[in-house]
Amino acid sequence: MDTGGNSLPSGADGLKRKVCYFYDPEVGNYYYGQGHPMKPHRMRMTHALLTHYGLLQYMQVLKPNPAREKDLCRFHADDYISFLRRVTPETQQDNLRQLKRFNVGEDCPVFDGLYSFCQTYAGGSIGGAVKLNHGHCDIAVNWAGGLHHAKKCEASGFCYVNDIVLAILELLKAHERVLYVDIDIHHGDGVEEAFYATNRVMTVSFHKFGDYFPGTGDIRDVGYGKGRHYALNVPLDDGIDDESYQSLFKPVISKVMEVFRPGAVVLQCGADSLSGDRLGCFNLSVKGHAECVRFMRSFNVPLLLLGGGGYTIRNVARCWCYETSVALGVKIDDKMPEHEYIEYFGPDYTLHVAPSNMENKNSREMLEEIRLQLLENISKLEHAPSVQFHERPSDAELPEADEDEDNKDERNHADFDVNADYERTSSHSRVRIEFVDPMTDDKNDEAMDRLARDMESTIIEMTGSKGSTFAAEKEEVTHFKAEEDSRNLHDEPAEMDQN
Repeated sequence: MDTGGNSLPSGADGLKRKVCYFYDPEVGNYYYGQGHPMKPHRMRMTHALLTHYGLLQYMQVLKPNPAREKDLCRFHADDYISFLRRVTPETQQDNLRQLKRFNVGEDCPVFDGLYSFCQTYAGGSIGGAVKLNHGHCDIAVNWAGGLHHAKKCEASGFCYVNDIVLAILELLKAHERVLYVDIDIHHGDGVEEAFYATNRVMTVSFHKFGDYFPGTGDIRDVGYGKGRHYALNVPLDDGIDDESYQSLFKPVISKVMEVFRPGAVVLQCGADSLSGDRLGCFNLSVKGHAECVRFMRSFNVPLLLLGGGGYTIRNVARCWCYETSVALGVKIDDKMPEHEYIEYFGPDYTLHVAPSNMENKNSREMLEEIRLQLLENISKLEHAPSVQFHERPSDAELPEADEDEDNKDERNHADFDVNADYERTSSHSRVRIEFVDPMTDDKNDEAMDRLARDMESTIIEMTGSKGSTFAAEKEEVTHFKAEEDSRNLHDEPAEMDQN
């Protein structure tokens, strides 16, 4: 079946795209603890729906290699990553000072396999960026990623490692400019903070603002230094519906794409902005949420889709399954197929759920005022910022592709058994799983380390309110300052055999 090529077709929705989908069945087994709203099990539920809707046959299924410590440290502090690697539920009482220092223990608990969990979801996002950089796909999907609150030196909001920042750093090796768009109900503070002072990355976050975690994301927060006006915040109130949301999303993103002209886009698809979320207070339908994916897809720019928040897990699975179908350009039925988690979706057993009748506190006047302010902020951008692009670090390397052709009949499989053997010679799974190594060799690491050193650490004062329902934000945050003359990129990505 033709799944499209690397040159995306034109048109509002175009033709099929070549999609790479990252999934590790182990990721659904991690457990934050009793009563904790973050449940990685939602990834297994999502994957089961993708399988039984027959969507796996349309895309390349990839099992990411875990990110190594040195790769995580390209953004995060060495001592923080070292702590995550060492700490266990049994030893945490011996590390109370470090637990407090790194904000680990309450919203971000220590649980069995914590470090492996971080390596897994970060590896998928970095691997997706590598695939896009090499032109092996048009859209890369890692629903386990999108943990946007993690900071350089601390955990925050259920997030330990910021896979998004790591993926963007990878994309910057091949692209002058990268756009980050966040539709989680919470402000994408960790990503904004990381790139607050550079014009290489533009961050756009649509979020609930006010007395709500993390308390940042005021419309007046626009970036700093060379990054001024390259941070865009869209503060929203309770009950926003599909029509109101798109009245901001489409004109704002259209103008950003016109002016900023990114080489790649990262879209964080946090599903806690859906109606009925356990921690959310928006009123978006699955179709309304997915309209953001459809709209970003229409720009024909390499696209990395990531997960994020989402705490009513049956709706998370619904949403990410449907958004995968949108990425593929494949229509799927509302009636849900029989599968191992079908009891979660009663009594209707449908993919789509109706929004509630909750009050929309976002008046037309308020939305119009926000829209005009955002468009004014965008008008202050340098049109398609000029960035020297002569030398760049070497691309991360992928292992050689399997020479065997894909077998269509071998791509129709139920949820992978957690004990399945993923060696390429395995006969346990009928879906061919390929291994993607997002890591670099030592020579490439040196180049990437030089890139990281060139991003000076700066202290910026945030103007957003500090109200939080989970944890108080620090009054000062650390940002990366990107210097144009120290971020020179060159050469095309090294050619690789396409799968």
